[in-house]
Amino acid sequence: MAVQLSIGARVRKSPFFQASCKAGLTAASVYNHMYMPTSYGDPEAEYHRLISDVAMWDVAVERQVALKGPDALALARLLTPRNLDGLVIGQGKYVPICNHSGAIINDPVLMQVAEDEIWLSIADSDIQLWASAVAGTLKLDVDVYEPDVSPLGIQGPKAVDVVSDLFGDWVRELKYFGFRATELDGIPLVVARSGWSKQGGYELYLRDFNRGDDLWARVAEAGKPYNIGPGAPNYIERIESGLISYGADTDSRTNPFELGMDKFIALDQPHDFIGKDALIAMKKVGISRRFMGFIIDGPTLAATNEDRLLVSFDGENAGYVSACVYSPRVGENIGVGMVSTAPIDKGQTVTIYMDDGPRSARIVPLPFL
Repeated sequence: MAVQLSIGARVRKSPFFQASCKAGLTAASVYNHMYMPTSYGDPEAEYHRLISDVAMWDVAVERQVALKGPDALALARLLTPRNLDGLVIGQGKYVPICNHSGAIINDPVLMQVAEDEIWLSIADSDIQLWASAVAGTLKLDVDVYEPDVSPLGIQGPKAVDVVSDLFGDWVRELKYFGFRATELDGIPLVVARSGWSKQGGYELYLRDFNRGDDLWARVAEAGKPYNIGPGAPNYIERIESGLISYGADTDSRTNPFELGMDKFIALDQPHDFIGKDALIAMKKVGISRRFMGFIIDGPTLAATNEDRLLVSFDGENAGYVSACVYSPRVGENIGVGMVSTAPIDKGQTVTIYMDDGPRSARIVPLPFL
């Protein structure tokens, strides 16, 4: 079903929006109150470009929440159950953020960009409001705001060649989530080795909204020898890679243990954090469901699912599939979702209720590839 997305002033446009439109943008969603490109009209080409060559993505919707001031680190420690000891300028960390009940409410990359400034590169939820409320309630000496920062993604196996041609071979030495402030023809940037794919890549954090067209043009030109083209965080690749999409794969009670984030949860650290007591209790009880993969029987899935699909086991509700599609690399219909531990522990198949009727599915660990 084709639905037109109305363009208006209430939803913000990224600094790359006009360049994206000129590049052939055909579909968008709304993410963090901004238009987010989702397709340029040829999903097969966009998938293979990401897998085999290099793609450029307008991911300015990946907004930054800045914590700046003497209490920036103290606030960051309160926001995440991950232990932030050893945090240094130039190396980011993936950090779950939970509410007081232990439910996950975002999963940003945390970047210390200065001694007194930390950025949270967030998924789709209003973490600026949450962090501001925490800081204000506790009277912390810190400003919480959204800086003028808009990421442009360069993803795929040839991304390193494009970015090194633009900035030099030092980008090859960056560790994953590593970053450095720099500039390109006077365009202020932070170059980070990160991005929402498992194919390798970088994000160029543009620090001047007015230079979006300039940056897009420079990347497109540098990428020509490597067959660069526009794209967006890819539905098929993200399922194959088992990447968690906050809001799509999670619900209001999802906790980090269900998502396999145990290694990011430091319950025994000396620092207090929001949700600590709830997470300690959850750890003692254990989980009753888990984020898993599915190999789905039946005819090739011709399109992505628009809604969550009910999963049943022994005639009972056993969870949901949040995303599924046919994978060219796996050669099967695959999906991800939240499912009861009962069929996982018993190694049993489940039933997924799809638009064309019920299908059986095997539960498998993630990632698929």
